Amino acid sequence: MTDTDATPPRSRPGGAWLLAALALAAAALAAWQSAPRLSAWWTGSAEQVEPSPLDDRLAAIERELDGLRQRLGQLDRRVADNAATQRVLRDEVLGIGERAALLEESVARLADPLPRGDHALRLDEAELLLAIGLQRLQLAGDAAAALRAYALAENALAGLDDPAYISLRQTLAQELAALRALPEDPRLRAAGELDALEAALDSLPLATPAPQTEPSGVARLISRLVEVRPSGDADLLAPGDRDLGLTALRLELALARGALERRDRNGFDAALARILAWLPRLYPPSPARDDRLQRLQALQGRALELDLPVLGSTLDQLRQQRGNRGARRENGA
Repeated sequence: MTDTDATPPRSRPGGAWLLAALALAAAALAAWQSAPRLSAWWTGSAEQVEPSPLDDRLAAIERELDGLRQRLGQLDRRVADNAATQRVLRDEVLGIGERAALLEESVARLADPLPRGDHALRLDEAELLLAIGLQRLQLAGDAAAALRAYALAENALAGLDDPAYISLRQTLAQELAALRALPEDPRLRAAGELDALEAALDSLPLATPAPQTEPSGVARLISRLVEVRPSGDADLLAPGDRDLGLTALRLELALARGALERRDRNGFDAALARILAWLPRLYPPSPARDDRLQRLQALQGRALELDLPVLGSTLDQLRQQRGNRGARRENGA
């Protein structure tokens, strides 16, 4: 045996590649048989392929998903519609509640005994007028001003239709009757007499100057040493001093008026006495002067105070009623 015979024969390269190609062809054939759609797509064939059971299930699931999506959309639309309807109903309910509250408030206002807006304004006006009248009467003794203020307060309370203020109006009527029953203020009469005297000062007759003769030398010498003037009721001032006397008289009239405003009887009597002393020295006897003197003498010693009534009951009652109603309002709130 030769070396040539002992060596095994070598396979040809072409046979291995042939085996590999056959294996690939077998695998492709198997895949084509198991997946006809893929084979048809691969080959470009338009031949209709029968669907498999898995494809049917997938198609059914897709159809169910589409149906679920449609129903879900319908449910979303229904939920949105229901929400809009609920908002409308809620707004209507709120509107009905607000209207009911307004109606309840209106009924409460009709049945509420507390004062309304116009009543409150009238009560404020009446309270202010009563306070003004009371202060004028207490501080200045001005009964006329107090009477006017109380009359205006009565007009303000007359517009109230609340029966709770009937007793208040009755009390105010009693105080008004007491003010109207007051006698004339003595200050007014005394002030009128002083005004009349001052107005008549320029119209009272003056003394007629006697015709003067040329004094002798002895008379001129004596006049430088001694002043001679008549005595008694006709003790008139000289013409040169008369202006000063009139000024002093007008000053005494002003002092008398000041004492009247203060109701100072002693001060008024003292000023009146000085006025009575000045008149005979400024004016000669005449019916007009004597009439003024008698009128002024009648004022001496007369009381200047006025017996004022005790007021303030109406104001106290009004404030008490308003305070009680305010307390009830706070408790009710």
